[in-house]
Amino acid sequence: MEANDLIFKIILLFLVFIITLLVAMYSTYAERKVAAFIQDRIGPNRAGTFGLLQPLADGVKMFMKEDIIPLHANKALFVMGPSIAMTTACLTGVIIPWGGELNIGGKIYSLQITDLNIGVLYIFAMVAIGVYGIMLGGWASNNKYALLGSVRAASQMISYELAMALAITALILKTGTLSLRDIVAQQQGWHWNIFYQPLGFLIFLVCAFAETNRAPFDMPECESELIGGYHTEYSSMRLGFYLFAEYINMFISSAVLATLYFGGYHMPFISHLGLSANTVVMLGTLFFFIKIFLLIFFFMWVRWTIPRFRYDQLMKLGWKGLLPLAFINIFITGLVMILL
Repeated sequence: MEANDLIFKIILLFLVFIITLLVAMYSTYAERKVAAFIQDRIGPNRAGTFGLLQPLADGVKMFMKEDIIPLHANKALFVMGPSIAMTTACLTGVIIPWGGELNIGGKIYSLQITDLNIGVLYIFAMVAIGVYGIMLGGWASNNKYALLGSVRAASQMISYELAMALAITALILKTGTLSLRDIVAQQQGWHWNIFYQPLGFLIFLVCAFAETNRAPFDMPECESELIGGYHTEYSSMRLGFYLFAEYINMFISSAVLATLYFGGYHMPFISHLGLSANTVVMLGTLFFFIKIFLLIFFFMWVRWTIPRFRYDQLMKLGWKGLLPLAFINIFITGLVMILL
């Protein structure tokens, strides 16, 4: 790799990291505003104009709170839990194609930090490692409620990973590649995968709710039964890392959904407008983020609309509902591929 390419990749990595943190930070603000809109309330409006400084106030509050480690906790694992959750949440963004290729001074630069030919498997690897962050936090706390929450989280995430992986298997049968950039490249115009894999998209979407522990799948932190779930004993910024990781995961999940099923950074009909190549790339990136923000809004809308499942209902949906549907989707996709 040339020096210019390396510098561009480092700058892009820094930008993706900053944007991820900003989107996650202001998702906490948007969550409360969406909830207020749905429940006919005002929402945060004191800190700054329209309450826009509320996320900064929350961050300062988290940092200023006393950091407590329970006396009988496993201190090393107690610290490691939120660190793993936060790290794995951030690492997924490095393989997402945020845009096309920019032409700067006659050189081509891709708006993707790295294009792995096993990009889809990398996503599942990060999701699987993220389970350890929750499990370690719950177990190391030496608290029965935290332990129950972490066990719920592990069983829930592993169960729904199966259906999610099978939904992706059908998509791979259709696209013939594991590279996210190649998957996006096949969706130019209106050739979005959601039109070819509607059932797979629905399965993936439901599993994304379960993987991010979002309501109605928030059983690992069910306050009516488990006080605070796996992070009951956490305080200060360690608690903030767990809460922040959830919003980062929601942002990354929306980006993955937009990449796999909604054409990524491709805009229909933009090639007919006679714009320069770089302008098309930048508009494509903007369009990609609009898709992401709409999906984030959908995540929030569902949270404040649908009541929480019982745990037996949650597991029944995963094993007896989504898993058979995912197998049927693979069979139908394979049959269509053979016939066509």
